[in-house]
Amino acid sequence: MLTQYRTVKRFGSAEVVIKKSRFIGYAKPVETEDEAIAFIESIKKEHWDATHNCSAYMIGERDEIQRASDDGEPSGTAGKPILEVIKNQGMKNVAVVVTRYFGGILLGAGGLVRAYTDGAVIGLAAAEPVYKVLHTEVLVEIDYTWHGKVDNELRNRGMLMGDTSFTDKVTLTCLPLAEETERFIHWMTDITQGQATIIEGESRYIDHDELP
Repeated sequence: MLTQYRTVKRFGSAEVVIKKSRFIGYAKPVETEDEAIAFIESIKKEHWDATHNCSAYMIGERDEIQRASDDGEPSGTAGKPILEVIKNQGMKNVAVVVTRYFGGILLGAGGLVRAYTDGAVIGLAAAEPVYKVLHTEVLVEIDYTWHGKVDNELRNRGMLMGDTSFTDKVTLTCLPLAEETERFIHWMTDITQGQATIIEGESRYIDHDELP
């Protein structure tokens, strides 16, 4: 698994008018090609009366799946520029559709490239770009006498935390970066003088607006 990647948080859309043509940019996070295709088809269905519904998507840890469609626009003026925006923004696992309602003024090849680029940019911005960062859940069980010290150390370290449970002991749910899990466990063992019960759980992606 990648330790981090950039995508969008949710479905989003935005519109821009260029020389009387309406360009509506849509973006959505997708995990599979089937999801991307279904998303594109849903936009086409919603905008069945549009002049064009051009699209692109990029999926996979190594960007294995890359597709672009001009949907009737001159070759290379729509789908490819949309895909280039995804690449230039360092996005993965995202699909973008730019819908056009023709306003009667021809834009020319260069104008189309700029317009579809703008449509993709505003669509991605509306979907809220986010970093998916891999964290590992680590449960730390300690006696109450250790709670104050450990809690203070975790706060000073700026550790991302989950729930804390209080039973006969205190169980802290810590979420270190996946790549720092082993170091975190050694550190926690050290500050508790080996008195903590530490259980390493599963890794999962957590949203960050900026890289930690």
